[in-house]
Parts: sequence; structure tokens; C-alpha cells
Amino acid sequence: MRLIVEVIDMKGNCPVYKIGNTFSLIDGYKLKSEKPICMHALASFLPIYNALSKGIKPKDLGLGEGEKAYFQCLDPYLRTGGGTVTFSVYKQDE
Repeated sequence: MRLIVEVIDMKGNCPVYKIGNTFSLIDGYKLKSEKPICMHALASFLPIYNALSKGIKPKDLGLGEGEKAYFQCLDPYLRTGGGTVTFSVYKQDE
């Protein structure tokens, strides 16, 4: 099973991501990306990836409706001059 993480929104200017960028998590532990993965994003993803990988619904985790979960990175863009990025996460069957 593969989780796809996609950039869907951004406040400020992120030096790593653009809207539409993706990375994936395969079998619950293998990260795959064609581009660098930001540590702020990864830190935000870590608390939820295991539950989503095991099939727990985003709604049951309070992370969204339907098949997509949502989270954002930890960068407080108003204070850092960086960018706060919002991501969606969804399952993709292989």
C-alpha cells in the first residue's frame, strides 16, 4: 500500500515545495520522492502516517472527511519568512 502526500496550499514562500509536489510512503516505512523532503513536513507527518498506513480513516483521526487526510508543516511563516505548507494524504493501491 502506498500513501501519497501532496502539497495543496501554501502561505508564504516555501523554499522546498511548490503546489502539486508529492512524495510517497510505501508499505508504511519506505519514503520515496523525486525531490528533497522538508524536515518540517516530515515531522508533521510522523504522528499520523502509521495509522493511515494501517487503514484507519482520516475522519476517525479528526484529519478530514472522505479518503483524504490533511496536515501542515511546522514552519510559522509569519515569524520566519518561510512558508507554511498544507498537505493532503491519500491511499493509492498498487
